[in-house]
Amino acid sequence: MNPEELHRQAVVIDGHCDSVHLFTGVKGTYDFGEENTVGHIDLPRLVRGGVDVQFFALYIEPEYQQYGALRRAIILMEHFHREIGKYKDSISVVLNQNDLDHALSSDRIAALLSLEGAEALGLDIEVLHSLHRLGLRSVGLTWNGRNMLADGVGVGESAGGLTSFGKEVVTEMNQLGMIVDAAHLAPRGFYELLDISATPVVVTHANASGVCKHRRNLDDDQLRALNEQGGVVGMSFYPAFISNEKPATIEMLLDHFCYIADSFGTDLLGIGSDYDGIPETVMGLEDVSSLPLLTHGLIKRGFSEDEITKILGGNFLRVLRTTLHKGGS
Repeated sequence: MNPEELHRQAVVIDGHCDSVHLFTGVKGTYDFGEENTVGHIDLPRLVRGGVDVQFFALYIEPEYQQYGALRRAIILMEHFHREIGKYKDSISVVLNQNDLDHALSSDRIAALLSLEGAEALGLDIEVLHSLHRLGLRSVGLTWNGRNMLADGVGVGESAGGLTSFGKEVVTEMNQLGMIVDAAHLAPRGFYELLDISATPVVVTHANASGVCKHRRNLDDDQLRALNEQGGVVGMSFYPAFISNEKPATIEMLLDHFCYIADSFGTDLLGIGSDYDGIPETVMGLEDVSSLPLLTHGLIKRGFSEDEITKILGGNFLRVLRTTLHKGGS
């Protein structure tokens, strides 16, 4: 099978992008329905890149995190639903497994809404339920700092684990059929999350610390524990997570895929580009339309068709099918 055919036949899932910020008009020349010269993702480029499922993150900027996080999250959610709703024939919001299956069978892109950092929840579990009713299906417990749920990697050596409220949120997310995202979590909270989550945990965008030492990357112990828990890590395209050398290349990114596959197998691997949330990209993967080149690279590195299918989206799809409810909201 040639690389283009393999890429098109696979279910391709990107576990993280920050494109919702472009929906707000922060860059006035951007139109999600048209191909743009700004940003990394829009509808035509998602189609060209062969993406079947795209996680859209709501990133709450630091200036909103202490005061106004919930208000900012709701505003971003409104922009997400408004923009995606314009193109229902091409892309649809996924709330459950039935939605996912229908999107995949009708050749529409499935859009899954996530929250990057749970500051918007405050200390009220009812807010989680309300955001779930509004379409939220994945939550990263922290960004880099400390909030009411846990400590992020930016807290440093003094970082603690999950708070009692953080544990309550994880239990409730399991009950609601929501994806639990450990990206940005400090190590103690990372391991506590793996212990208490009843469903597989994902790390939507991070790489291997064994290849590039960075506080946001996962070390071997973390990768081993995540693999044993049934989780998935989405390889990020952010050059700082890939190599200390400049510029970062596809070959350098492929080193992370190979390192994890050789050490822990391919069931752990996925894609978490972080497009539209990074100031620079990998050479050759300048936007989402370039994703087929990653498949070319995986073939050249000796991955089998079955392994590549799992990496491109099969592993994330397993977690979605395990976690999302069958139907209903």
